[in-house]
Amino acid sequence: MADTPDLTAARLAVDVTAAVVDTGCRTLAARSVVDGRVSVHRLDEHQVLAYDLAHAASAVAGCQVMLGYGEHGPFEAMLATGYVADAIFDIWTRVNTREDAWGVAPGALDATRAFVASHRSADFLEALATEVERHGSGPAHLSEDFDLVRETFRRFAEDRIRPVAESVHRENLDVPEEVIAGLAEIGGFGLSVPEEFGGYASGDENDYLGMVVATEELAWGSLGLGGSLITRPEIITRAIVRGGTDEQKQRWLPRIATGELMAGIMATEPDYGSDVAGVKVSATPTDGGYLINGVKTWCTFAGRANVAMLLARTDPDRSAGHRGLSVFVVDKEPAPGHAFAFTQAGGGTMEGRAIDTLGYRGMHSYEVAFSDWFVPAENLIGEESGLGKGFYLQMEGFENGRLQTAARAVGLMEAAFEAGLRYAQDRVVFGRSVSEYQLSRAKLARMAFLIQAGRQFGYHVAELMGRGEGALEASMVKAYVCRVAEWVTREAMQLHGGMGYAEEYAVSRYFVDARVLSIFEGADETLCLRVIARRLAEDALQRA
Repeated sequence: MADTPDLTAARLAVDVTAAVVDTGCRTLAARSVVDGRVSVHRLDEHQVLAYDLAHAASAVAGCQVMLGYGEHGPFEAMLATGYVADAIFDIWTRVNTREDAWGVAPGALDATRAFVASHRSADFLEALATEVERHGSGPAHLSEDFDLVRETFRRFAEDRIRPVAESVHRENLDVPEEVIAGLAEIGGFGLSVPEEFGGYASGDENDYLGMVVATEELAWGSLGLGGSLITRPEIITRAIVRGGTDEQKQRWLPRIATGELMAGIMATEPDYGSDVAGVKVSATPTDGGYLINGVKTWCTFAGRANVAMLLARTDPDRSAGHRGLSVFVVDKEPAPGHAFAFTQAGGGTMEGRAIDTLGYRGMHSYEVAFSDWFVPAENLIGEESGLGKGFYLQMEGFENGRLQTAARAVGLMEAAFEAGLRYAQDRVVFGRSVSEYQLSRAKLARMAFLIQAGRQFGYHVAELMGRGEGALEASMVKAYVCRVAEWVTREAMQLHGGMGYAEEYAVSRYFVDARVLSIFEGADETLCLRVIARRLAEDALQRA
């Protein structure tokens, strides 16, 4: 399909906006450079600009993806142009009152004004809402094979996850064993495990896309019971594939693929969250292995898990920073409930307690304390060659975890949108259904194009990562989509009126679940300041 006039105007508006963002990046780079390199310390002196630039650049990247999506048809073009106008309007608010900080001329975005006004108008949004009521958030435009993946995981989420999601959330229960067993049956834990080890990963870019599609559908069923249940095996699998010995791959990967081994991740510490280079938990050499000492926190699924991926300091010299970290696979017994305590024959102990949270329940996140807990040397990923490589192996999994978290956000938004649309159509207020009112229709239209933009951006990043690229874009899609999810779930709740605040409606769960998305797998501020803005400034400096 050739560009419609609206898409042509959208492309021009995106080009203008991208140029403004690029100017901002050059300005940030110039203010942050020391001895020819971007200084983190100097970058921190411009955090407001850096944060705005990170989100603006992420939005522009999403716009460019949506322009391609808009070529599929008239409805897709409406979703694309609606999203582009909305994203540019958000960038306006970041630029127009701080033009000096961005280093741009006054009125630098004026050329986009007519397009934005047209595609943020009430008339446009109402027309889009009419199509949204017919077609939902829009077609995904997947291949037949991936449509089958979507259908398989959607059916599982509908039949096995949704019937128990509310009770698990309200009563703060464990993930039911039948959900774990069912997900294992359909191959959910083997999506990233190479075929030669019993999984479904063939080593091409389709591996990432398959994971994104499956994650979205599982998160549509429940964020805690579905989408997040396959994240932990994803992270540990990628670390083992990347850095493990042949024996370690044979030992762990087939059992991860079948669900026999359920994984927890132990990276964060009470004093070190996204700053994993500061990790203090120690692994001290002893006869036949290592003794682990210290405390980890926010260890999701650490109770039920029978293996845990542990990031620990093997170099006692703290000045070594991230170069002194290694990754271990820690064996443990599964422990139902909200606490556990284990003692080894040699006297080592591991004790965990679940941290109560607003939402994201079922898997539970634990604080885990180690005291002289023995781990065999063969459980160090890579064994001797893996010493000091833990940071990089952890980041390998976390980059993919960020993409997966974006997919979780999309699935959660889709669930909230569908619930909001359905309730708005059924609920009559002052003689009309809620969905007939202009403001409701504007909200529903915006929900639809935000969801589709997150979905298509995720697909694009999956393709990049399949080619060995996309580390920056994975952080971008995670940062942008997870903030959007808070708005979508809030407005879906608002469409329910008073009943949105009632626990008997799932939309209240969607709202509290969404809040965690900008915190885990890299807090929004850390991703924006330490990853996205830093990379944007470094790239701008290279172009200078």
